Amino acid sequence: MRNYWPSSRLLGKRKVAQWLKPKVPITTGGSRDSLTMTVILNVGAGTGSSSADEAWSQIASFFEATGVNAHVVTVKNRDKMGATIRKALETTESTIVAAGGDGTVSAIAAQLAGTRKRMGVLPLGTLNHFAKDLGIPLELEEAIRTVVNGHTRAVDVAEVNGRVFINNSSLGLYPRIVMHREAQEEQLKRGKWPAFAWATVLAFRRFPFLHLRVCAEDWELDRKTAFVFVGNNEYDMAGFRIGGRTHLDRGKLGLYLTHRTGRFGLFRLALHALVGRLNQANDFDAFYVEEASIESGRKHLLLAIDGEVTRMEPPLHYRSRPGALRVIVPTDH
Repeated sequence: MRNYWPSSRLLGKRKVAQWLKPKVPITTGGSRDSLTMTVILNVGAGTGSSSADEAWSQIASFFEATGVNAHVVTVKNRDKMGATIRKALETTESTIVAAGGDGTVSAIAAQLAGTRKRMGVLPLGTLNHFAKDLGIPLELEEAIRTVVNGHTRAVDVAEVNGRVFINNSSLGLYPRIVMHREAQEEQLKRGKWPAFAWATVLAFRRFPFLHLRVCAEDWELDRKTAFVFVGNNEYDMAGFRIGGRTHLDRGKLGLYLTHRTGRFGLFRLALHALVGRLNQANDFDAFYVEEASIESGRKHLLLAIDGEVTRMEPPLHYRSRPGALRVIVPTDH
């Protein structure tokens, strides 16, 4: 990611304030001096070239220029994020800002869901699915302007066995790809995309099939599948917007799975998706439900939750939590 911000140490505080001067009036309500936000900055997120000090300085300088008192806290990994979030919940009156990728946003959202506190998002990751689906700008300056000027919107979260997620959870092939990718990055020092490519090859070589029973509302089905995907609301599964969401406030889970599909079958499904005909595929099912349960004869299931791989003991109980998260979004969304 291009370093979009000049260093405040080079420009000086006055020039930074002038360069970052808001393009439109800021309407935060109440005294500007009394408005305090806590920004939790994951300095390990994304592909930016800025150092931790530069990222901290850039974010703090812009908030200062807009008259908002932002307390910027840096974390280097997810292991220490939980304690940082809990402290922020105790000390921050209204708004906590997640500055990082989808994993950072998910971790903070999990703590804020069900509370009256608001979440702002500064998308500093590689993919930034949550920010894109809510129309939050990907440029840092505009994202901060949204946090300051935007309005609060209640959106859904989903959870599996009590663990909250904002995007999706999956079983089968994808968690193994993530696991192999992380090993490639850590052990072989490969970049994220080369590691992902090699991880996909490795996962396909050891193709995992799961025997599952899926129960939702008034129906159930037995499936031998290589892929189960549960989304927080409905995902676009065809065309150029594949993998995106139009709505995050419908109170539904998007439940997608293949059945009896091998390696070549999955490639065929990918082609169906690209030409906009995935719904016509005979070996692909899509359901939209409020709750679902997945049972298995295995003692533990490997699953990915917003990109993080974990193991859980089945059955897996998924449910939607409508309007549980208050997020600051642009005024036109």
